[in-house]
Amino acid sequence: MTALPLGTTARTLSPAPATVLPSSADPRPLKVLLTTDWWEPTVNGVVASVTTLKRELELLGCEVRVLTLAEGLRSTHADGVYRLGSVSASIFYDRARIGALSSDAIRREILRWGPDIVHSNCEFSTYLWAKRLSRDLGVPIVHTYHTIYEDYTHYYSPSRTMGKKAVAAFSRKLLAGTDAVIAPTTKVSALLAGYGVRRPIHVVPTGLDLRRFRPARTVAEREDAQALRRELRIPETHRVLVSVCRLAKEKNIEEVLRNVAAARRTDCTLVLVGDGPIRADAERLAEQLGIGEDVRFVGCVDPAQIPRYYRLGDVFVSASLSETQGLTFIEALACGLPLLCRRDPSLAGVVLDGITGWQYEEAGEFAYRLSDLLDHDADRARMSRSAAAHAHETCGSDAFGRGALEVYRDVIAARRPARAAA
Repeated sequence: MTALPLGTTARTLSPAPATVLPSSADPRPLKVLLTTDWWEPTVNGVVASVTTLKRELELLGCEVRVLTLAEGLRSTHADGVYRLGSVSASIFYDRARIGALSSDAIRREILRWGPDIVHSNCEFSTYLWAKRLSRDLGVPIVHTYHTIYEDYTHYYSPSRTMGKKAVAAFSRKLLAGTDAVIAPTTKVSALLAGYGVRRPIHVVPTGLDLRRFRPARTVAEREDAQALRRELRIPETHRVLVSVCRLAKEKNIEEVLRNVAAARRTDCTLVLVGDGPIRADAERLAEQLGIGEDVRFVGCVDPAQIPRYYRLGDVFVSASLSETQGLTFIEALACGLPLLCRRDPSLAGVVLDGITGWQYEEAGEFAYRLSDLLDHDADRARMSRSAAAHAHETCGSDAFGRGALEVYRDVIAARRPARAAA
């Protein structure tokens, strides 16, 4: 597969079911083990991606299980999910955990099940397990590179330059042990090539289950949006700017607040959905900028409630440069929100300037585009319709599952000559 724009697959899959095996002529479901340090009930982009992939692979006929980390020291196995006992690593990153390096019971159970391929989705505890299981089973390992770590250097390095060099070396060494790498965007693919990664890199955009994400259609949904406005004490005459993200330095919330303040709109309320380590700092900054009365810090929200907050808004805003694909951006589009976001290559297929929103590069441009969106109702309505249509047409989850399955077939086929020789 080659680098592709958002929402496309590398090539059309054959109509045959997902029953390709590395060494058997008898068809049976392909067994896929997904490994990830993050899993439900945690809410983040990796969890959204892996849960979506699991469902889509199962719809394609695969048998899928998940290896992840437990919330405590006890390892468990239930409903196709293996949870390794773990300890908190919040000192390094909020809600992060370090998993057990050994659990004979879980290891024996996975070896007995016998997956045909291991698909790793995190670079730490469960990656070590993925590598060992791949070796013991003699099956390929694929890794999805979800996180641009050089945007997180403030967590582990006093020098951004040295941090980026460390990330490049770490990524190069880690990915050298895989059969193939999946990148969610061409931006990530190019980044890995720049790091010197020499393994095959396949661009497979992360699709989303967008069935819950749509503009308010019914009377009940419109009334619910009005009720939420009242709950958040948003003046009836105000336009609403929405941002959904973890409140962390890499999300660049400070720039959003400064841009909103610099725009000098007295008819706007900014609603920030999410929580994180810089929330208190962001609240103080909003007060210092004189916009404290017009910012609502909502905190963490149940994932099932997130569409309500998108429907509340008129425009989705973000200044993040750490996105690998921008899943919340796609959710916002699907709910009919035009986007106003910091220009970034990862959003090239998401923010279509003048159609689904605008990308900006400086505060003055942010203010100009914001006024353009808020002061012209007909243009905003047109963009809203285009945003919802674009998201549902190009960012659905079915292409995601088919793209990943194509990668699995490629690496399994590549392993066949070596297995035959052995």
